[in-house]
This record gives sequence, structure tokens and C-alpha cells, in this order.
Amino acid sequence: MVMSDLEVCPAPSNNGIVLIENRLSTTTSSFQSFPAVSNSISEQNWEIAERRTDEILCLIRPTLVSDNNRREVINYVHDLITASLGCEVFPYGSVPLKTYLPDGDIDLTAISSPNVEESLVADIHAVLKGEELNKCSQFEVKDVHCIDAEVKLLKCLVQNIVVDISFNQLGGLCTLCFLEQVDGLVGKNHLFKRSIILIKAWCYYESRILGAHHGLISTYALETLVLCIFHLFHSSLDGPLAVLYQFLDYFSKFDWENYCVSLNGPVCKSSLDVAAAKEVPESGIDNLLLSEEFLQECADKFSVPSRGPETNTRAFPQKHLNIIDALKENNNLGRSVNRGRGVFHSAEMGLN
Repeated sequence: MVMSDLEVCPAPSNNGIVLIENRLSTTTSSFQSFPAVSNSISEQNWEIAERRTDEILCLIRPTLVSDNNRREVINYVHDLITASLGCEVFPYGSVPLKTYLPDGDIDLTAISSPNVEESLVADIHAVLKGEELNKCSQFEVKDVHCIDAEVKLLKCLVQNIVVDISFNQLGGLCTLCFLEQVDGLVGKNHLFKRSIILIKAWCYYESRILGAHHGLISTYALETLVLCIFHLFHSSLDGPLAVLYQFLDYFSKFDWENYCVSLNGPVCKSSLDVAAAKEVPESGIDNLLLSEEFLQECADKFSVPSRGPETNTRAFPQKHLNIIDALKENNNLGRSVNRGRGVFHSAEMGLN
């Protein structure tokens, strides 16, 4: 697997990270007063705002230090489990994609035969608990516990970095490859990844709507929404702030009560038919980023069969928030959001 070559920033000053939330809050507050039509903002002001955004990104994007720390933790956990149990462990998600936030966790998946998955969960849990008690351990391991949900997950802290270990999550590895392909297609010095970092930061620090484990939106769902913005508006996007502006403008006006989000425009929930998403969105945009050939090739290469109760059905499970996976049309990426958690409404996004 080819890992990201997104250039990381030098480490910030000792107090740099402390300023992240305040600086981001200042920036988002400033553009909340932008005119509804971004073209009314002068090119000079956009350039100034984008330069300010680059300064913020150098505080919140991966640094050489954070990248090395996470790589060491990944290698440590990999070697520990592989040496003890003989199974392979791979990183996926925001760390190999290099789109994690300063306090972001590490996602790992242990690959094994499905018929030994239950025992592997217990075995890895035992290995980590043993390392938690090992006073001579290379790294400090603590707070090892298992989340016994539909998809089992082991969580622990290694050197005070949260590590989540899942099992046979081939979909996560395929998603990583897909997003790498998209980033290469977008280009512009990894504009897609830089925009993901900025929008994740806004959703996490400012709007508090990111976190699937808390009934909020998942990272991959958010990345798919960012991909929708690039797919529809890529020709007018030259900087992360422009992407964030378009993201907030588009999704604050989206009719979440009646429609699902798809790459090719809204799909009506009352007569849900994924094929209906083939129409060009109401904006009339015909210069889309991703061709049907590109999407079909990615779906062929990066889709994996569903696991669990969804294995034998093609029905799209409607939830409070409905986002159609670009790689699997019957996968609702918004399924983690609880009804009590309002997200992407104009009031929550500060655009009223």
C-alpha cells in the first residue's frame, strides 16, 4: 500500500497547540459574516484569508514530531501482536492518510480468518493487558478495554495516544486507497487532504459534530461530504478556506429531512433509488471532478463484501442523517448519528 506523501509541517512552538481552538474559532467567526455569494469577496481578501488559513493548518496538521511518534506507536503495537500471535496488523484511516488532528487517535486492524476472529479479540486483549502490567515495556500501555458492539473494538492508550484496534476491517484499508486516489486526482499540493484537515478541525473544535462513538458523524462520512464538494465545485476551489466556505454554504442549505447526500446530488428519501442520483445537481454543474469510469474502477478495486446483517441485502438503511457511500451504494455513512444530535443544520453551523 502506498502511504501518503503529504508534506508535514515542522513542530510548532511549545504553546502552539494550545492556541488551536481559539485561532480556529476566530477564523470561523470571521467568515460567518461573509456575503452569501462568495464571488462578492474581493480576490485580495480571499488571498489574505487563505494565507491566514495556511498558518492555522501549520498548527493543526501533522508535524514531523507527531508523525514520528505515531509511526513508532504503530510499529510497536504491530510487532507486539505479530510476535505474540502471528497475525498481521495494518494502520488505516487518518494517520496513514496524514489528515489527523493533533489529538487524533490511531486506527489499526488485525487481519485473520473470520472463524478465529472471536478468539483473536480475546488474545490481543490479553497481550495488551500483559503489556500494561509489564514495567519493562518499551512504551507505556494503559486503559486497555474492549467495546463489545456489533463491530468489536479494542481501545487502549499507548504513550498517551488513543489506539483503536478493529478486526478484519478491509473496508477501512480500501477506503484509504480510494481517498489517496482522489487526492492524486485533485492535485494542487494535496488540496483535498489539506481541506479535510481544516474541515475536520472546524467540525471537532468549533462545531462539536465529529465523533461516531458519541452519536456524531464519522470521519469517513465527513470525508465523503468533502469529496462531494470537490466533485461538484472543484473548478472554483483553490484553497482550503474556499473549500470550507463552500462546504458550510452547501450543507447548511441541504434538505436533510427529505434527501440523502450522494456524489451526484440529492436523492429523495421517500422513493429512495440510488440510481436516481445519476442526475446532475440542481446547481446545473456539468464539470464534475470524478468521471463514471473513475468511480466504477474504484468501486471494482476497493469495494469489499458487507459483513454482518447487511451481507444479503441491497436496501439502503435510512437513518437521521443519510450519506451514500461512493464505493457501496447500500452503505449509509450517516448511520452513526443519533436523532438527538443535530448536525449540518444552518443554526448549528452559524450561517443563519
